[in-house]
Amino acid sequence: MKRHSIPRRRRRGALCAAAALGVLVPVTVSATQSTAGAATPAVACTSQKAGLAATLVKDITAALKGRASTTAVLVNDRVTKTSCILRPDQKFDSASVVKTTVLATLLWDAQKTGRQLTATEKSRATAMITKSDNDATSALWRQLGLTKIKGFLAAAGMTKTVPGANGYWGLTQITARDQQKLLAILTAKNTVLTDASRGYVLQLMNAVVADQRWGTPAGAPSTAKIHVKNGWLPRATHGWRVHSIGAFTGTAHNYQITVLTHDNKTMNDGIATIQAVARAVHKDLNPTAPPRLGYVPTDNPQESIPAVPGRAARDAVSANPALR
Repeated sequence: MKRHSIPRRRRRGALCAAAALGVLVPVTVSATQSTAGAATPAVACTSQKAGLAATLVKDITAALKGRASTTAVLVNDRVTKTSCILRPDQKFDSASVVKTTVLATLLWDAQKTGRQLTATEKSRATAMITKSDNDATSALWRQLGLTKIKGFLAAAGMTKTVPGANGYWGLTQITARDQQKLLAILTAKNTVLTDASRGYVLQLMNAVVADQRWGTPAGAPSTAKIHVKNGWLPRATHGWRVHSIGAFTGTAHNYQITVLTHDNKTMNDGIATIQAVARAVHKDLNPTAPPRLGYVPTDNPQESIPAVPGRAARDAVSANPALR
């Protein structure tokens, strides 16, 4: 197909004029795709920092090379005006990353009447985010109901997210683009959540128990404050779903990373993919900062199971896809 464009000489002149005026020209770079058969989605980045887009494309692509999982990536950095995308609208079962949305919905609903969360709600919210507790999540999901959850999603512009039916919150359909919209709301002033609500969610995401601090925090600089929520869920189709959403804040940091995966043979396969991408992103955004240590995969790759004995526990897992 013939492409209409500015002649090379005129285009070079226009760019030189822009540079002379001090105008920042965003540069978009994407990985090369094969022309044989169906095109494979490629990492694409744009940045106002010279050379950064190309570096991120190269390093994220290398981090994903040879991995069996289907992976979606979305990165936004407000400091360097940088963004990267890969499969931004691919649908995934949410597993436990939806718990951040549940808490945001709870706070959004409470704001309407200006009420504070009750002691029970605070206890459940803390367990849900810091320990990924399923019982607490199920209780809050039932309390809110689909109408309020859908109301928050509409307010947040998370138009591709579909809540799981029949209480199966772990089967909520999510996309990397919508998860980044949620992280954006949590990390900047907006009309959806108050500063107090945003701060509360970020505080809990910063207090996740030690053995769940894997994923997007891998390779993060020691100068950044970390806020993370992970999810992991094995099912018969698409194998293990393993996801991680993270926000990185501080004096010199203001960026968010979402990595969603499925088709993993094991949980650790998914973690390895996410952490390879995360390390590449952190290194490229913070080339001179020392990395933070101590973020490792859990040794117990299962969601928490309702505290019921014997067969009742097995039946609970079999009956609720959110638990398997």
